Amino acid sequence: MTPRTSPLRIVVLVSGSGTLLQAVLDEWTGQDAPVRVVAVGADRDGIEGLARAERAGVQTFVVAPRDHVDRSAWDEALAEQLAAHAPDLVVSAGFMRILGPAVLAGAPVINTHPALLPSFPGAHGVRDALAHGVRVTGTTCHLVDDRVDTGPIIDQQACRVEPEDTEDTLHERIKVLERRMLVDVLAGLAAGTIALPARG
Repeated sequence: MTPRTSPLRIVVLVSGSGTLLQAVLDEWTGQDAPVRVVAVGADRDGIEGLARAERAGVQTFVVAPRDHVDRSAWDEALAEQLAAHAPDLVVSAGFMRILGPAVLAGAPVINTHPALLPSFPGAHGVRDALAHGVRVTGTTCHLVDDRVDTGPIIDQQACRVEPEDTEDTLHERIKVLERRMLVDVLAGLAAGTIALPARG
């Protein structure tokens, strides 16, 4: 693999506080950075993730499901917004929506998940890991496909579950790993040392 000759252009999708986005913004600033956040999109207004992007001078957009007649129309509208920014990659960073075929037909999408997939997919990965009594869980970065948390795995980082852990304490430790992993994956993609798995 060879390094890219131009920055890796990414659009980041957020639904909440945007701490994953902030890790990316903190890592790369300036026009010469190998990774460039060209826009941040959200599924609702008034969230901290959008505010973080605005403070960094990054363009933002909102495509709210409530503004569209159905999921398909929302998916088409989101795909149009993404395409308008010509990303090389879309990063789902705490974006709590299932992406549809129109979005998935565009630039590749990666996601982070707070569990070691294929174990504990879905919205409650940390809670489910605790409920099953596992000793080790972690975080996964994967290519998004048309199902929930089933796409090819790009990277994983493990986290020991301590006897006194609650869902909140465990999730906070996983988030630290998740942020570092996402930055490392993006750096590898930009440098040509990591290749995206083939899309099914």
